[in-house]
Amino acid sequence: MIIIGKNVAKEYLETNNKINKVYICNVFNDKNLISTIQNRRINICYLNKNELDKIDNGNHQGIILDVPEYKYYDFEQIDVKENRLIVMLDHIEDTHNFGAIIRTCESAGVNWIIIPKDRSVDINSTVMKTSAGALNNICISKVSNLVNTISKLKKMGYWIIGTDMENSVDYRSIDYDMPIVLIIGNEAVGISKIVRDNCDIVASIPMKGRINSLNASVAAGILIYKIVEKD
Repeated sequence: MIIIGKNVAKEYLETNNKINKVYICNVFNDKNLISTIQNRRINICYLNKNELDKIDNGNHQGIILDVPEYKYYDFEQIDVKENRLIVMLDHIEDTHNFGAIIRTCESAGVNWIIIPKDRSVDINSTVMKTSAGALNNICISKVSNLVNTISKLKKMGYWIIGTDMENSVDYRSIDYDMPIVLIIGNEAVGISKIVRDNCDIVASIPMKGRINSLNASVAAGILIYKIVEKD
């Protein structure tokens, strides 16, 4: 996997995560970043801009990190006492939405995100860049079946709150003083029927304008901060 951009590269270099190689433009002038790379004794490959563009489509800001593929976490490691809010994504497909949700979770102190293995966006360079390095502080778990996972989470004491505009309750009227799994649905079709049928509560954000839905990452941000407000 590659990581692009100065800010994300800086965040990643501050971790102990392995870095295979760093590609730097031969006119790159961030001496602090170069010094950090040299201090970690990471192999540096200097290229011209055209050569870097062949690795990434010109959004690299002169630096690209070659790192191992993201290692997903086992959701069985979740401790309900330490993680009162978990975010589950029901087949989110847009990399920018995923990255923005990761960034919001990290900012709000949410440590775990659960995604399905099929028909869902994976961790890639765009997600890493959009998350602005927040991915380094979040545990992402990939599961085979969302409904089976929901069942296990209920047995752990979590209440499952889905999001939908139809037959739902105003998110502001819900008592969030309990361990919660918040489910954000697919950008086009929302949460699936089978997932909705397994929710304890279905919440909605009232719409006052002509558009009847919000971007998935915006909706996630509103709901996440409402839930953590109780703390």
